[in-house]
Amino acid sequence: TLFEARVPVVESLKIIIGETENRKLRRHISDLLDDIQGGMPMSGAMARHPEVFSRFYVAMIKSGEESGKLEDIFKFLADYLERSYELARKARNALIYPAFVLSTFIIVMALMLVFVVPNLANILLESGQAIPIYTRAIIGFSAFLRSFGIILILLLAALAVLFARYAKTDNGRLYFSRLAISFPVIGGLYKKIYLSRISDNLHTLLSGGITVVRALEITSEVVGNEVYRKILLDSMDSVKSGSMISESLAKYADIPPLLSQMIRIGEETGKLDYILKSVAGFYRRDVDNFIDNLVSLIEPILIVALGLGVGLLVAAVLVPIYNISTTF
Repeated sequence: TLFEARVPVVESLKIIIGETENRKLRRHISDLLDDIQGGMPMSGAMARHPEVFSRFYVAMIKSGEESGKLEDIFKFLADYLERSYELARKARNALIYPAFVLSTFIIVMALMLVFVVPNLANILLESGQAIPIYTRAIIGFSAFLRSFGIILILLLAALAVLFARYAKTDNGRLYFSRLAISFPVIGGLYKKIYLSRISDNLHTLLSGGITVVRALEITSEVVGNEVYRKILLDSMDSVKSGSMISESLAKYADIPPLLSQMIRIGEETGKLDYILKSVAGFYRRDVDNFIDNLVSLIEPILIVALGLGVGLLVAAVLVPIYNISTTF
């Protein structure tokens, strides 16, 4: 907006610093301003702050400086960041609700098993009546939690730490990335998100004047999934050897035929950036529809599942108590 108003870069950054409430971000922008005033190009100054400006962002700014279209590049980036944020927000909101409900259900059930069931179990055992097998299973599980609950929590915490460390290794990143796109239902959502990100990134980079090889390399760094990162890097090597992007991507099962065929059409017609924009829009709409349908299905599924869980626990406790009352 400031660039459109013909405000100089230095003055624009000063205005942004004055309006930024986040201290850490304000400090980064102040350092950026000092570097630019010292004669460093904006892309070079931004590259010194990778925690704020990704290589994707820096490469786009550099292409804008070289082509003299920095204002257009900032428009591209503003639209891109808005689309990326909206996509991530939708995916996050779709998963927060079921995660919260399931976590609450597990906590409530654990509290009942630890504090409520043992008292009822004493009543049932003292009555001398025959206890159904499902009730004995609930009582046994309750006794296990009371005796080894702390050990179980510590064991789960240790496993979480081990998984977190493993996830930071190359094999771990590849394993969890593959798991994310292979998991039932949710895997389809993640796959569409990554494909949308790939198409959108490539469109934005190519529209900004970045070469195909460089666009593939940068996109591989910001796609956020190790499986697709390797696919993009392999495709980059193939393009360097003279292959077309569509030919390189078509070899992988994780790239749907729609994407590779659309890219092929773009390459043959010379309108690759336009085709990628259309594909990115298609996948964004597909993600939106998928999330809307998922959210509409999650609530009734959760209600049924939680109802069955609570019903099983209540039946395991109340049926023996009812038998005792009818005996007397």
